[in-house]
Amino acid sequence: MKYLVIVGDGMGDYPLDDLDHKTVLQHAKTPNFDALAAKGELGLARTIPDQLPPGSDTANLSVLGYDPLRYYTGRSPFEAASLGVDLDTKDTSFRCNLVTLSSEANYTDKQMLDYCSGEISSEEATILIEEIKNKLSTDLIDFYPGFNYRHLMVWQGAPDDWMLTPPHDISGKTVGKYLPGGSESKKLRAMMEDSYRILADHPVNRKRLEKGLNPANSIWIWGNGKKPLLPSFKDKYGLEGSVISAVDLVKGIGLFAGLKLIEVEGATGNIDTNYSGKADAAIEALIKEDDFVYLHVEAPDECSHRFETENKIKAIEMIDKEVVGRITNSLEKSGINYSILLLTDHFTPLSLGTHTRDPVPFVIFRSNNLEDHFERKYDETSAIEAGLCLDEGFRLMDRFIREE
Repeated sequence: MKYLVIVGDGMGDYPLDDLDHKTVLQHAKTPNFDALAAKGELGLARTIPDQLPPGSDTANLSVLGYDPLRYYTGRSPFEAASLGVDLDTKDTSFRCNLVTLSSEANYTDKQMLDYCSGEISSEEATILIEEIKNKLSTDLIDFYPGFNYRHLMVWQGAPDDWMLTPPHDISGKTVGKYLPGGSESKKLRAMMEDSYRILADHPVNRKRLEKGLNPANSIWIWGNGKKPLLPSFKDKYGLEGSVISAVDLVKGIGLFAGLKLIEVEGATGNIDTNYSGKADAAIEALIKEDDFVYLHVEAPDECSHRFETENKIKAIEMIDKEVVGRITNSLEKSGINYSILLLTDHFTPLSLGTHTRDPVPFVIFRSNNLEDHFERKYDETSAIEAGLCLDEGFRLMDRFIREE
């Protein structure tokens, strides 16, 4: 048996008036999702414990079978692993976004106009982060370029009492009351304010403004954490496997779990990602060597953070057609037995633009299953009606792999 997990990040949502009181999953055309639900086990899973903030870090840990209450130490260490930054036990890593803030004179009065600086390119962003590194690094604090707007700061010997806010949670809001808190908060705030003075008139940003693009005029620090220690996925489940994702966070979780990374050309983490390329990479891995593949698509989550209803619908339909449909057609032709776990890691409601901890709909499909529930669909309401809810979401992987 081969095992494939397909995660549509942030697909879960609430009914919208503009969609006749349907969710985007209910509104979107998803015949391949629904075909899995018709012959699979449908239910809900609580991927985010009440004690932890709702996010892709805690949620994807759960989906991979790791209890976040036991293994979660913060978001940024996973991203550090993906970037090849080996953290020491004394290090705290932080996510360092390049964001677009408004132009008020006082930093506290500025608004979060764009948490991703208009999807700034990695080439432009690297130039800006190198400038930040040159101007703001110290003997204990350093900066590392990542991809697009996502970057890394590492602080040796940092305290642990941080109160930090993800920038995508405060789109359109004045940043003053969301600035860093904690015993060393003045240092982080000073760096963020200094970054605005460094970046606002940088040549990269002047060119972006000339093109009508949002400037990356400030860093935003959040997502702190220490290096975690996870048991390997192979030790837990006896399977060799790989991760396919454009997102450093998910890649890093995979690396800590001992899974291989499969890079796909054109995988962006946005709506323009290479859906079919990811699908083809998963098919090849499963047919040739891997027992397990974790395929993650970020696009629906990004669309929700940007309040883009039509794009979220489009992203879900692309996952249905170019990922699920393409994979199931190929695996059926190959003749191998396979199981698919389709789910979203968390809700990212378009009405809120941020993550919530609602239990997520999942379906487990097995190619050797002959049951049929023609009325079933893959969406939030159908999953509720199925009557199954796993309160400890990290146990879903046990159900998927060990309970054939």
